[in-house]
Order: sequence, then C-alpha cells, then structure tokens
Amino acid sequence: MPSPLTQMDVRPFGLTDVRWNEPMAPYTTWRIGGPADLLVVPHNLEELRGAMRLAKHYGLPWTVIGRGSNVLVLDGGIRGMVIWMHDAFADVRVDGCLLRAQAGRSFVSAAHIAIRHHLAGLEFATGIPGSVGGAVMMNAGAYGGEVKDVLVWADVMDEDGQLIRLTNADLRFAYRYSILKDHPKVVVEAAFALRPGDGEAMVKQVRAWSMRRASTQPLSQPNCGSVFRNPPGTHAARLIEAAGLKGLRRGGAQISEKHANFIVNLGDARAEDVLWLIRHAQETVRKLFDVELETEVRILGEPASGR
Repeated sequence: MPSPLTQMDVRPFGLTDVRWNEPMAPYTTWRIGGPADLLVVPHNLEELRGAMRLAKHYGLPWTVIGRGSNVLVLDGGIRGMVIWMHDAFADVRVDGCLLRAQAGRSFVSAAHIAIRHHLAGLEFATGIPGSVGGAVMMNAGAYGGEVKDVLVWADVMDEDGQLIRLTNADLRFAYRYSILKDHPKVVVEAAFALRPGDGEAMVKQVRAWSMRRASTQPLSQPNCGSVFRNPPGTHAARLIEAAGLKGLRRGGAQISEKHANFIVNLGDARAEDVLWLIRHAQETVRKLFDVELETEVRILGEPASGR
C-alpha cells in the first residue's frame, strides 16, 4: 500500500470502522477483486460525512460499493478509499404510497416490502440483485420497469459532506444511466411513488419471474448479473450465443452455459479472466454482426501489474 496512506490520521474524522489493504472479493457477488487501499464502513450519517471529508482532506479518489453486484474489481485492487454502504443504511419506511429506502438496502428486499404493503410499481426490482443506491445510480431495470418510472427523489451526499435532494428530473435518467455516473455522489436514501395493488396477483407474478430466472440464469454460481447492455432491437445474450461463445472458459471464468450474458466464477476466477472473456465477446460480436456490446458492469481498480 502506498506509504502516504499508512500515515493518514483518520481519528479527526470520527470513523470507527476503517480497514487497510482490504481484499474486495468478499464484498462482490463475483467473489473477485484485489485489495482496496482503504475501506471505510460508515455506521451512520455522520460517519459517512466523515469519510467524504477524509477523502477531500487527503485528496483521495473514492468509490462506493453497495451489495457488490454489477461490479468487477480488478486484480490490482482499488487505489484510494472505498466506502461500503452496508446494513447500517438499510431502513425502509412506508408512508401511504410512498416507499423510502436507504441506499444499503437490498433492492429485492425493498420490493418485497412494497408488495407486503399491497403497493405496486416495484415488482420489477425483485429480479435485480444489488442495493437501492446502486439501482438509483444506474437506473436499474427488469421486466419492463426501471427506477426512473417510480423514483421521486434521492438524497445524495457530495464531497463536502452536504446532503442534496435530487429529483427524478435532476438525475437525467436514461437506459442504465443517471447523472451520478458522470458526477459521482453517494446515494443515501431514495423515495419511490407506488400505487395500490393486488397483493396476491403481485406475489403470483413475482413467483413466476423467480421460477423463470432459476431456470435460465446461473443463480447458484458467483456472477455479477448481466455483463452487457442489450443493444437496440436485440439481446446481448442472443448475439453471444449466436457467435458460438456460450460456455467459453478462460481460467476460472466462464460465459455461462445457462445464459450467455452472464459470466460465472467457477471457483478460482481472476478479474483478468473475466476481462478477457468480455473483450473476446465484444470483438467476436463486432466482427460477426457489426454490433458494439457495451458493458453494463462497472469495472473498478487496476490490473495486477498496476500495484
């Protein structure tokens, strides 16, 4: 780890859970990733504010991790500070048809709470692994629904530790995009406008989707979710399978035999294995079909040679 980081004094910033040179694999659903120079686990809003001020004071680059889906951490790890938004930020409140969920809450869990309150609009989220914060940042979607369809506002924290409320319009949502991708801030809480629904019908629909996922996706193997965005008018999985790449293996990583837009960790995969498969799929699909596959997964950190 770079020596200036080892000399940092974190005490003035009120942080109670700081982990140095922390391997990131346990924090991602792919179970892949080198160490973060510094991992901060805020246990309340003041500690999150302290983390942001720490980063600004020392000029540290910072990254936010939620539940670790849709993320590939490279083998060399992440320079600077990683903020892990975990179960300390997992409160959910329901007020009429408004559901408010903190950023560390599982998006799936928030959706099931809505269903238990007979509120419709978040059923699509039952198919999206990851946190509420990550879902807002990337405008996550499934089954024809997206965050932009139901989000009212999101409270975010800037680099000065100030809370800012951004409306749906402020976030400038597009396909798998919000303005937070280009102007990073830490999502703290989000509010979703839902509507009264038929609880029994929603449960039936969600169960059907769950059974379909179990039969078509490699849920029993470590993965990040969908690797590529779907190109206009088609599906990434369809193109990858048509290119003959389904089941292709590199090291401990494999393009899933069950769903070609998933890359699975067979047990000892490294990020470099996954990256090779990603790039090979992109090059092959480009050559055969003249289609550019864009990654949906966030690639963080540095390759092993960057350490």
